[in-house]
Amino acid sequence: MKYLTITGNQFIDACLSILITFWPSLLLGVKTVLLVAISGTIIGLVIGLIIGGLRAIKVEKGSIIYFIKWVYDILAKCYVEIFRGTPMMVQAVFIYYWLKPAFGWSPIIAGIFVISINTGAYMAEIIRAGIQSVEIGQTEAARSLGMSAQQTMMSIIIPQAIKNAFPAIGNEFIVNIKDSSVLNVISVTELFFQAKSIAGSLYRYEETFLVTAFVYLFLTIITSFILNLIEKRINKTKTSFPTSSTTTNMVKAQGEH
Repeated sequence: MKYLTITGNQFIDACLSILITFWPSLLLGVKTVLLVAISGTIIGLVIGLIIGGLRAIKVEKGSIIYFIKWVYDILAKCYVEIFRGTPMMVQAVFIYYWLKPAFGWSPIIAGIFVISINTGAYMAEIIRAGIQSVEIGQTEAARSLGMSAQQTMMSIIIPQAIKNAFPAIGNEFIVNIKDSSVLNVISVTELFFQAKSIAGSLYRYEETFLVTAFVYLFLTIITSFILNLIEKRINKTKTSFPTSSTTTNMVKAQGEH
């Protein structure tokens, strides 16, 4: 760790000096933030697709499948409520130290795991809401043409649900960029961890954390800009969901192939 002697009482000069001197440490923290946020969001989305998709499937009463689905829904709801209702910092400390004897994992792997399962709980509800927003007539049209519930969900419903829920999915990614700071409690060397080290060595806490705040702000602004471009590109392909008749034509076209 480098040591910086800041002369004078100029607050802005001190901030610039910290940024110039310690940018390698800050950059290392940014790389860790992006690694954790991107990995956690992608894995969390997969978890959300599985949990939200299965919860949205309707099963007829009176069968063993209905009972299994009922038990699954209870377990899935418990998972969602627990991880949405408790702080991620508490989750990180508990899961890291609880499972470390079994897995012997590093803080960064544990951090990605915590971010993933926490994000999965939110993504499950986001995907479920996206599925419910799809016109019911499309499901009826697909089923009337012989598609199974699984085929209808994967080919017709899920793609539209993801498109409809994309703003919320993108917002969850931005939240993960910021919330990655809580992982410093298990010694993940992300941006906030690096900032604490710098501030502790210089005894310049206000300047160091102001610089850190601007770095986080820069990351979220750039991410928001990129996500907005992707959203516009997605919406440009089709401005509205297809109707049930369009779904019928889609299914017929697939059958012809």
